[in-house]
Amino acid sequence: MEEIQTCITTALGRRVQYYTAGQAGSPVVLLHGGGIDSALLSWRMAIPELAKEHRVFAPDWPGYGGSEAFEQSYTYPVMCKWLEELVEKWELETVDLAGISMGGGGALTFALNLPDKVRRLVLVDSYGLASKVAYHRLIYWYVQADWLNDWAWALIRRSRWLTRWSLSGIFGDRRNISEELTEEVYQAVQSVSAQRAFAQFQKFETLPDRLRTCYMERLGEIRASTLIIHGERDPLVPLAAAREAARRIPDARLEVIAGAGHWPMREKPSEFNRLLCSFLGQA
Repeated sequence: MEEIQTCITTALGRRVQYYTAGQAGSPVVLLHGGGIDSALLSWRMAIPELAKEHRVFAPDWPGYGGSEAFEQSYTYPVMCKWLEELVEKWELETVDLAGISMGGGGALTFALNLPDKVRRLVLVDSYGLASKVAYHRLIYWYVQADWLNDWAWALIRRSRWLTRWSLSGIFGDRRNISEELTEEVYQAVQSVSAQRAFAQFQKFETLPDRLRTCYMERLGEIRASTLIIHGERDPLVPLAAAREAARRIPDARLEVIAGAGHWPMREKPSEFNRLLCSFLGQA
């Protein structure tokens, strides 16, 4: 198994922690999601498989994992500029880019703004495809209420049982939630920095009647060959949005992972890795 190296650099003047593996092959950049996520939490089971044929780079978004929080607002234009600086520091002319959820929205932003930099694109249960979330008006008020957000996070921090219960909201089948994953997430949820970073992102993105970022009308501009991987039972991003995105992106295909929810790389890692490695291994 390829060893994962932990590295430190800077972008937009802030400390960045990232992980790398693999010595040869085309470069792959992996972007994790929001909430309590981090590069290793989402991608730890995929990185060694990808590193057999690729050079892999997986940064922690600002405020997540070991990366220093932004002073700027958490908006996709700023996040895209941060990622562009990292790609330049890694001396990569073009990349294969994969993102899950919030990271999928970041990957879309990068591919639309810097099309010459992206060779292949992988969107996993991606943000930026839906115009609203379920119970949108209720979520809007929740996002605006700092005290309620703090209370919910404090509850989950107190109990591994509540951590596991929260995971059941994004898994297609709660029987796929292992004790090891519960412990990983329980440790990650202790991060106040990640909570604050995600709260800033949500406040900016969640408008009373819609999400600020929905790229559906621009998907025809994407030039990169694209794979969309989506959990059949994703409760956050409708499967219908993924199907429509696959129809609109000129060179795209959709792979639906049966029974999976919003986090297929941790719920069904073998199937996910097979799809990801097969796509990125194509000549």
